[in-house]
Amino acid sequence: MNAATNFGWQQVARLGLVQAALGAIVVLTTSTLNRVMVVELALPALLPGLLVALHYAVQLTRPRMGHGSDEGRRRTPWIVGGMAVLGLGGVLAAVAVVAMATARGPGIALAVFAFVLIGLGVSATGTSLLVLLAKRVVPERRAGAATLVWLMMICGFAVTAGVAGKLLDPYSPARLLAVMAGVAIAAFALTLLALRGLEGAASNAAEPAAEARTRMPFRAALAQVWDEPAARRFTVFVFVSMLAYSAQDLILEPFAGSVFGYTPGQSTSLAGVQHGGVLLGMLMAAFAGRQLPGRWQARDFGSLKAWTVGGCLASALALFGLVAGGVRGGAWPLAATVFLLGAANGAFSIAAIGSMMRLAGVGHARREGVRMGLWGASQAIAFGFGGLAGAAASDVARRFIADIGSAYALVFFVEALMFLAAAVLASRIEVPPAARPVPRQDLSLAGANG
Repeated sequence: MNAATNFGWQQVARLGLVQAALGAIVVLTTSTLNRVMVVELALPALLPGLLVALHYAVQLTRPRMGHGSDEGRRRTPWIVGGMAVLGLGGVLAAVAVVAMATARGPGIALAVFAFVLIGLGVSATGTSLLVLLAKRVVPERRAGAATLVWLMMICGFAVTAGVAGKLLDPYSPARLLAVMAGVAIAAFALTLLALRGLEGAASNAAEPAAEARTRMPFRAALAQVWDEPAARRFTVFVFVSMLAYSAQDLILEPFAGSVFGYTPGQSTSLAGVQHGGVLLGMLMAAFAGRQLPGRWQARDFGSLKAWTVGGCLASALALFGLVAGGVRGGAWPLAATVFLLGAANGAFSIAAIGSMMRLAGVGHARREGVRMGLWGASQAIAFGFGGLAGAAASDVARRFIADIGSAYALVFFVEALMFLAAAVLASRIEVPPAARPVPRQDLSLAGANG
């Protein structure tokens, strides 16, 4: 990577627009269509839950998507193609929901196919976009770049939800189809404009002709990456930390209502407090290197590692606070604890993404996409399983523990232990100070040494 091919903040913002476009489609398929199925069509809530879980399960294809972009040496076609598949999946999902009103069986079958497409589209676009960031953003900007891209995705969620909500009132099937199609077309057009001339052909020119002609089967490439200790440890860390991160999503508001007597409006406001903390934590991790001196400067992997470990420990501390809240009830400062949890989650997640971008280029040459795909698949599995596991654990605990506050406290205690385990895992992930990609002609020796 050299100064001529490095991305500045303008280029990072353009990739953020792509992430915002991705978020715009995803938020409609995972929230708006969810509500229509449950409320307007009176279908069991389990159905949209299973469909969302399916789209996470499909993201096991992320390593394969990353391998394809590695072999092609350009990420733009995979980002554009993934967005096209994602948009098609979103439109078909809306068609399926409309069809369920009159033909439930065929509608559900079409929804299954549509959510498979959604998972494939997210996998192709999200994986290749992160790899492009990792390869073209200098190390000292990676945490800031990750923050900017994620904030723009959140903006995509918020803007789409607000605008689509107004356009869908009063609800009708025709309005739903029109809104979903309009968002999909706008997202795809925005992706094309944002990526126009962005990547160029610099990545191809840097590779020797002999290397460019070499291809490796996906299974061999995946086994090669899994043999790398840092990649393998980071995969386990991502799973454990994101499992703990997502497990509290579905139980925090019921906990506030059942134990602290919050009304639906108050519990929704509590979620806003948590999101405010997430934003603060993200910004703290992103700009720490420019504010703190000496060894805390975020100009190497070490400081990202410190923020990752510290964020996991702070998340565990906040969850222990929720444990105390479950035991003590209304006397506990719930809002302050939830804000701390959000800030800790935001700090560790951005630091972990920055670390992920740093580690993507460490190891065998031209395997960035496979590594990023492996970590993305680990995150998707954790997210798909975490929410359901957290909700199920709270149901089981309440069944066997008479005091509802203590039942929730037990679940939060387990989540805190998972964050402590994640902190230990993160502390053991090391990157050689002068790590360089392994030349392709040395792969057999490197693979044997692991």
